[in-house]
Amino acid sequence: MQIHTPKPSSSDAYDYIVIGAGAAGCVLAGRLSEDPNRRILLIEAGPHARHPLIKMAGGFFKLHGTARTYMFKSEPASAANGRTLPLLQGRTLGGGTAINAMVYIRGQREDYDGWAERGCTGWSYDDVLPYFKQSEKNDRLGGKYHGDDGPIRVADGAHRHILSSAFVVAAQQAGDLRGSNVHFNHDFNGEAQSGVGFYQTMCYKGERSSTYSAYIGLRATAPNLTVWTDTNVLKLLFEGDRAVGVQVKIAGEVQDIRAGREIILCAGAFMTPKLLLLSGIGPTEHLTELGIPVKQDLPGVGENYQDHLLVPVDADLNKPISLMGQDRGLKAVSNGLQWLLFRTGVLTSNIVECGGFYDLDEDGRPDTQLNALAASSCGWGDPIPQIHRFSLAPLCNTCHSRGTVRLRSADPEDMPRVQGNYLSSDIELKNLMNGIRLARKIMKAPALAKHIKAESLPGPNISDSDADLEAYVRARVGTALHPVGTCAMGIGPDAVVDLQLKVRGIEGLRIADASVMPTIPRGNTAAATIMIAERAAEFIVQAEQSKGNERERNISTFKPAQHNVEESDRVGTHADVHRAG
Repeated sequence: MQIHTPKPSSSDAYDYIVIGAGAAGCVLAGRLSEDPNRRILLIEAGPHARHPLIKMAGGFFKLHGTARTYMFKSEPASAANGRTLPLLQGRTLGGGTAINAMVYIRGQREDYDGWAERGCTGWSYDDVLPYFKQSEKNDRLGGKYHGDDGPIRVADGAHRHILSSAFVVAAQQAGDLRGSNVHFNHDFNGEAQSGVGFYQTMCYKGERSSTYSAYIGLRATAPNLTVWTDTNVLKLLFEGDRAVGVQVKIAGEVQDIRAGREIILCAGAFMTPKLLLLSGIGPTEHLTELGIPVKQDLPGVGENYQDHLLVPVDADLNKPISLMGQDRGLKAVSNGLQWLLFRTGVLTSNIVECGGFYDLDEDGRPDTQLNALAASSCGWGDPIPQIHRFSLAPLCNTCHSRGTVRLRSADPEDMPRVQGNYLSSDIELKNLMNGIRLARKIMKAPALAKHIKAESLPGPNISDSDADLEAYVRARVGTALHPVGTCAMGIGPDAVVDLQLKVRGIEGLRIADASVMPTIPRGNTAAATIMIAERAAEFIVQAEQSKGNERERNISTFKPAQHNVEESDRVGTHADVHRAG
C-alpha cells in the first residue's frame, strides 16, 4: 500500500477508484484490495491520519475545526428562528470515524425492516445483520448478534467517569416520564435497544478503531492499493453512459485518472451529491440554472436529507470533576504522557461514555436517545465552555423533516448549500421537548443530584411548559452530525441508486455511504455506514464473478477463424501501472 500526495501523471490506471476515505471508503478499498489482482485507488481530500489525537479516544474534540474536518453551516432554518446550524464532517483517512465519539450503535430491527417494506428488498434486518457481524471484533459479546473476528474493534469503554456511573443509576431511579421502570441494558445492539447503560465503542484499550486503522492501516502491505491524500475530486468523467474516470486537482494541477471497472462514491451525505451534481447527474432544473451540462436527470440527487437533532441540557457541578476540567495546562501534558505510555487515564474516555434509549411518544419503539457527558454539550459549533459541567443532551432518534443538498455554484471549491428544514415536523419538536423534561427528571434523582449545583441550560428561567420548552428548542437546537439520505436507495422515481447501489442510468458507478440510506436509523450512523460498505464490496465481487462466468461461456461457444498470429500482434494483459511519489 502506498500513501502519499501524488505527483500528477496521466499514465495512472486502476480497476477501481474509491472517492472518499471515510467511514465507508476505507472499508470498501480495504475489502477490494484483498484480491491482489485488483488495482484500487482510494482518494481523500484531507490529510493523512497520523495525528496522535486521532488515536487517542479522548482527543477528537481538539481536531474539530482543524484541517482534518469540514466545518460549515446550513442555510437559515426558519423553524429554528432562522439560525444557521453548524455542520461538521471528517476530512482525513477514516473520515467521521477518525474524529467522532466512536459510539457503536446500529439502530433498531424495525429501521431495516422499514427499508425492505419501502421496496429495498434484501435490506431487512435479517439481511444486513451478517454484515454488521462481519465487520465487528467485539471484545465482550458474541452469539446471534455480534461478530468476534472482524476488522473493527468494538469494546466496553476503557474509562468510566464517576458521573457516567451516577447517570446510569439515576436513570433507573427516575424511571421514564410515565413513572415506568427503566432497565439496565448491557447491549444496545442486541435483542432490544431500550434502557440505559454504558455504550460500546469502536475503540480498544483507549485507542480508536477507525475504518482506516481497522481495514487498511493495520493490514499487511497491499501493493495493489494506492491511497492519495490532499487530493480534490472535481468531477466524474464519462464515455457515453459509462463513468470511466475522475478529474482531480493535486497541488494546483488538474489531472484525469481512469478506472477500468468501477468508480465508487463514498464521500458522505453532503459531498457525494455535490460531486454528482458537479458531474451533471441530478435534477435538470438545478443543473441548468448553474450552467452544468446534464448527463443524467436524477431528481432524487440531493433530496431526502435527514439528520438527528439534539438540544443541550447542562448542569454546573459542585466540584471540579468534569472531563474537560481535568485536561488543562500541566494536567493535559500529564494526561497525554499517561495515554502514550500506559493507555490509561482520562484520554481513554470517548467523552460520551453512556446513555439511554426511551420511548417517549409511546409508539412501542425508542424515539429519544439521552447521551450523558461529563462535560458541556455546547461545543459543536462554539468553543466548549471552560466550566465544570455535566450534560444530558436529548437527541431525537426519528427524523420526519426532509431537507436538500444543492450546489452553491459550479465551482468545485465551494461548499454545498444545505437546507435542512430542521424542525419542520412537529414530531421532532415534541420529542425534544419531552427529552428535556426527562433529562431534568434524571438530574434530580439522588445519584446525580448530589453532584449538581444548579441547572445551567435551559436554566431556571425556562419552565417545563410547552411554550417555554418550544422557544428553547427553536433557539438552541443543533444537529447530531448524522447526515444521511441524499442519494437514496430504492425502486421509485426519486431513487438515486438501485438495490445493488448502482447509480441509475450510469454504468460503472456506485454509491456506498450514508447518502444511500432511505431513512435514518434510530441511533448513531457509523455502524450502519460500515455495513453498507461491506455489502457494496460483496456486490462488486459478485459482479466480477458474473462477468467472469459470462466470459467463460462466450469463450466456450466461440469458434475462431483459422489464421496465424504473429508474436508482435499479442497484447499483454495489463500495462504497468505508474505509482507516483
